[in-house]
Amino acid sequence: MSSIGTITTADFPAAQRIFAVAALAGLKIDRAEGYTHFQDNKKPEFLAKFPTGLIPAFESKDGFCLVESSAIERYVASLAPNSGLLGSSLEESALIDQWVHFTNTEIMPISNQLHQMLRGVTPYFKPLETTIQEKRARHFGTLDKHLSTRTFFVGERITVADVHVASVMINTYKFTFGVEERAKFPHLTRHFETIINQPKLKPIFGEIPFPAKALQYVAPAKPKKEEKPKEVAAPKPKAEKPKPKAAEPEDEDDEDLVKEEPKAKNPLDLLPKSSFNLEDWKRAYSNMDTRGEGGSIKWFYEKFDKEGFSIWRVDFKYNNELTQTFMSSNQIGGFFNRLEASRKYLFGSVGVLGVANDSVISGVFITRGSDIKAAVDCAPDWESYEYTRLNPFTEGPEKTFFEGALAWDLEVDGKKWADGKNYK
Repeated sequence: MSSIGTITTADFPAAQRIFAVAALAGLKIDRAEGYTHFQDNKKPEFLAKFPTGLIPAFESKDGFCLVESSAIERYVASLAPNSGLLGSSLEESALIDQWVHFTNTEIMPISNQLHQMLRGVTPYFKPLETTIQEKRARHFGTLDKHLSTRTFFVGERITVADVHVASVMINTYKFTFGVEERAKFPHLTRHFETIINQPKLKPIFGEIPFPAKALQYVAPAKPKKEEKPKEVAAPKPKAEKPKPKAAEPEDEDDEDLVKEEPKAKNPLDLLPKSSFNLEDWKRAYSNMDTRGEGGSIKWFYEKFDKEGFSIWRVDFKYNNELTQTFMSSNQIGGFFNRLEASRKYLFGSVGVLGVANDSVISGVFITRGSDIKAAVDCAPDWESYEYTRLNPFTEGPEKTFFEGALAWDLEVDGKKWADGKNYK
């Protein structure tokens, strides 16, 4: 079977559903090899074909290019009109679009947000979780009631709607649908199992483990205070055997019973003294204009110590899960709060770029030393971000990025700065 084109993607459910539709349509799609997310999709040759820089990205054999999974899966289904994947009438086709759109706008954004909170990727807020859970229950109830009288969402056979809804529900069934939740929505669960276990689809979706209990938020453990050793009372001399001279209490031995271990030093404290004072930079950044003669950027270039400090680009790895920009800004604030232990080693300017449901989190860190991990691994979610070392001291894209992040006028892949936070 010859291929109809190539998909460039990372391991996202959005890509799985495209391959699933192709399998049901009897079509073959190749997958681009060696793709590195946040690198290859920023290259000029990729952006020349896909200006948005988004994945999954499809290119047909004749050079037709398309992004957005819903658009790609509909296009692939249309290449097999006899498959019934787009329905058998205009009305059925419209109903398929209805369920795809409902899932994309009403279920996927809040489910992604909930999963991030429960896993500690974004700050946890109990009232927000309650609101999301209530909203999801209503939407899942709508799907469950619809499926109570039918096997598939539209018509009497599998369509794009069934594949799309099931793929969006994968993380819900993996993380937040325990035995109790699955029992509340039996028709939705039956539909999910029917679709993912189709012989042509099971190799694509793989085994989906069902948890016994829904994922719950667990607050990070607070460090325990070290308890001081209790003083051991000196033994009293026995009256019946008086000594010429009373023995001295062995207080010195008590001190040796439990010795307080010295706190481990951060390796950044062991670096040679630097001529660049991070606190002076933070004051300069706060009190000066950012750009222009006499601005903080000029001050930075004049004072910076390239041996004692380093500069890093920071990119959130899961931008496809971001929804409202104000929530993403709150996420940055939560990340910064969890970096509190590194305040004397670190400065940051990170922002949300884009609009609701189409945004990225990106910015810069200035850190003591040459190892970013030593400054950020105090935050439990530090690995949710990608760090790339920058050299902004020569003209080029790295200099432009660095200065744009400091000035809050950064633009990435056509997405403009919407909101930001400083860590100082």
